[in-house]
Amino acid sequence: MMMMCSSLVLLGLIGVSASSSGSSSSSPRMKLSYKDLQQFNGIKWFDLEHSCCFGALLLDEERGRLFVGARNFLLSLSLDNISKQEQKIYWPAPVDWREECNWAGKDINTDCVNYVKVLHHYNRTHLYACGTGAFHPTCAYVEVGQKIEDHVFKIDPSMVEDGKGKSPYDPRHTSASVLIGDELYAGVATDLMGRDFTIFRSMGRRLSIRTEQHDSRWLNEPKFIAAVGVPESENPDDDKVFFFFRETAVEAQGFGKVTYSRIGQLCRNDMGGQRSLVNKWTTFLKARLVCSVPGNDGTETHFDELRDVFLLQTRDRKNPLIYTVFTTSSSVFQGSAVCLYTMNDIRRAFLGPFAHKEGPNYQWVPFQGKVPYPRPVLSPLKAGRCSCVEY
Repeated sequence: MMMMCSSLVLLGLIGVSASSSGSSSSSPRMKLSYKDLQQFNGIKWFDLEHSCCFGALLLDEERGRLFVGARNFLLSLSLDNISKQEQKIYWPAPVDWREECNWAGKDINTDCVNYVKVLHHYNRTHLYACGTGAFHPTCAYVEVGQKIEDHVFKIDPSMVEDGKGKSPYDPRHTSASVLIGDELYAGVATDLMGRDFTIFRSMGRRLSIRTEQHDSRWLNEPKFIAAVGVPESENPDDDKVFFFFRETAVEAQGFGKVTYSRIGQLCRNDMGGQRSLVNKWTTFLKARLVCSVPGNDGTETHFDELRDVFLLQTRDRKNPLIYTVFTTSSSVFQGSAVCLYTMNDIRRAFLGPFAHKEGPNYQWVPFQGKVPYPRPVLSPLKAGRCSCVEY
């Protein structure tokens, strides 16, 4: 397992006065207070009694709906006015699961409930939703109808299934997932204690595979932020899946506990290894995401804590623009930044150089040896044949 040491190039930093370029005399808005927000015309408010944590959002412009995952509820809100009477599904954890959770020392009201963490379009008539289920992750297919005027919004009890590897157990744990075709790719903690963090492929016709367990070179206490699929060609088997996360940097162990932001890449057509890495990713690579700004003395100020990611689609689906929000990890200087990356930057970084460590008492250094061919960055050529080295 090798890790990318190449950093992605910072293309844009929003927050610096636009007048510095001489092209505009305007300055960007640096902050927006709650009071200022209330003064905007057209702002609509939504609140749901006895619920909170509206973290899972799914936009459906065709139906004119915003689907929302919350604590114990799934919501369908009108894009015209989210304050209108909403459609909602009450989706609590079963009583016996809540009691079991409470016996394990968790709070019955804040922990032992169902926080909806995953919400995706599954097909034309259904969504796929997953929740923590009082530390019993569970998933369900949500019927939303085929036409806009159907106004259907319900869970079929016969289509509820285990959510392990899809949703976290603990509502405090972050997760990220993307549903591509009929396959779910999820970055999530797959155990009750929240120690086995993995990037996991499930559902669909292909084998379920994951990252190596308990190996800090793969993932080290990650906080997953986002997952996206990006096509490489007209052939869907060439598609890549990218995970954005931050983690404790293994290459900075001599400097204390340092957080780096990462982008991880894997190939959709990865079938796992044949002799080792069986049922494990063989195409997984990760690179550091660098967002920094130089000071007057040449010293770089790094924004190391990735907080959010937004993909702006362009005319070329293979080359979306990637906007990211970062904050600093320093207690001395606190700030935030928006950085922009292109897919060309990302693809270039995944070509190397690679980081290498000779042994436990050695430092991470650029790898000088011969990189195996075909390289792990390449997608499998066809089903059953991997174009990466067989470990």
